[in-house]
Amino acid sequence: MSSSASGLPFDRPGRFWRGNLHTHSDRSDGALSPLETARVYREAGYDFVAITDHFRPEYGFPVTDTRDLRSDTFTTLIGAELHAPVTEAGQQWHIVAVGLPLDFQPPSDGETGPELARRARAAGAFVGMAHPSASLLTAADAESLDAAHAVEVYNALADRENRGDSWHLTDVLLNRGHRLTTYAADDAHLQHQDPPPCRAWIHVRAESLDPADLLTALIAGRYYSSTGPELYDVRLEDDQVVIRCSPATKILLSGGRPGAEVVEGTDLTEATLPLALFRSTHCRVTIEDAAGGRAWTNPIHL
Repeated sequence: MSSSASGLPFDRPGRFWRGNLHTHSDRSDGALSPLETARVYREAGYDFVAITDHFRPEYGFPVTDTRDLRSDTFTTLIGAELHAPVTEAGQQWHIVAVGLPLDFQPPSDGETGPELARRARAAGAFVGMAHPSASLLTAADAESLDAAHAVEVYNALADRENRGDSWHLTDVLLNRGHRLTTYAADDAHLQHQDPPPCRAWIHVRAESLDPADLLTALIAGRYYSSTGPELYDVRLEDDQVVIRCSPATKILLSGGRPGAEVVEGTDLTEATLPLALFRSTHCRVTIEDAAGGRAWTNPIHL
């Protein structure tokens, strides 16, 4: 199987662009205006941000228009965090939708979370299952959200309550045949009590910074996620995966079966790991650096 056929983006045309898909401004419950929020990310070296304010009646169902914040070197994606009743835990759904039209309509009476997500996807949006661990989503909940492109596998805000990581549920869904990609995000509100921003992001492989190109790449899964380290290349060669990365203390291959292939050391920048353990299922590469930062590929289907 070629790297492109497995979904890996590293040999695709273009370059990687750094961005955050889950961000809130004062159009809902964030502390800063859209302009100030975008400035935080631009000054931190990001290439794009999606401001995804809570699409709720108390905020006037905002789809925050950030088009005037775009420039040749920094851009925005238009979206919202959608809500509708109810998950198995009795809470409203939290659904990230990036690439929404500005006139996306509020939920109708009786519209469920899965129905709302389907409508967002039909409107052209990239749909993400927001912080499943923090929302206490069950496998049944997650399977009902059939319009999702991706799972938010790491949420920096939810990590404050030790519910930032949602890989277990993701592996369950993948093992049940759901072809989902995976992303990390800040869920930044920029409130004084919150963790600092710019803690989790994605690198999207696209030919340009044009929002349409970024959205196309997102939907196609041409990205990887990080809280610090960089992945320079991940490719499949025969029955192995070959990895090049920024200095790491651990390079890990795990996925759809118990067990893993692991290399540990100091300042690791490359590794070659066998794929045999994950044949007929999925795997992913994780690297961890000395500061505890991690980077993840999307699931690799074998």
